[in-house]
Amino acid sequence: MKVAVFPGTFDPLTLGHLDLIKRGSALFDQLAVAVMTNRSKKPLFTVEERVAQIREAVSGLDNVSVITTDGLTVDLMNRIGADYLMRGLRNTTDFQYERDIAAMNNFLDDQCETVFFLAKPEYQHLSSSILKEVTSSGGDISAYLPKNINEALKQRIEEEKLKQVKEHNEKTR
Repeated sequence: MKVAVFPGTFDPLTLGHLDLIKRGSALFDQLAVAVMTNRSKKPLFTVEERVAQIREAVSGLDNVSVITTDGLTVDLMNRIGADYLMRGLRNTTDFQYERDIAAMNNFLDDQCETVFFLAKPEYQHLSSSILKEVTSSGGDISAYLPKNINEALKQRIEEEKLKQVKEHNEKTR
């Protein structure tokens, strides 16, 4: 059985991610979308919220599961019996970064095989960071997100703006 892991922070999951998940689910017998914690990023959604959002977005894909872990991806792969690590590439910058990570993962576990998927042209410019920034400035990015995640993102951005206003008001009193 071909089991793969598609790790990422997915904050939020975009249609580019979802396209890769659908393509991966057609190639592998089982695909585990692993919601990871990246200590260098400040996520807008909690891990639990991201897992729930992604589960809803992939609900029609029977061979896709959504899991979470903290630690090395190769350790997760060994725990669930995965031999393949699935990664998406949007551009040459992604390639250089992902190539180095693939080499390190292979050093940590020589059974780890990384499979790269090229992003479709309509998704090559997407990043979760850009989408959050555009949404924060009032832009409509609904064409790039699953509907459930678009609604959650708009709501969270509004909550964050209200929180900032309240904090500002408290400081100026």
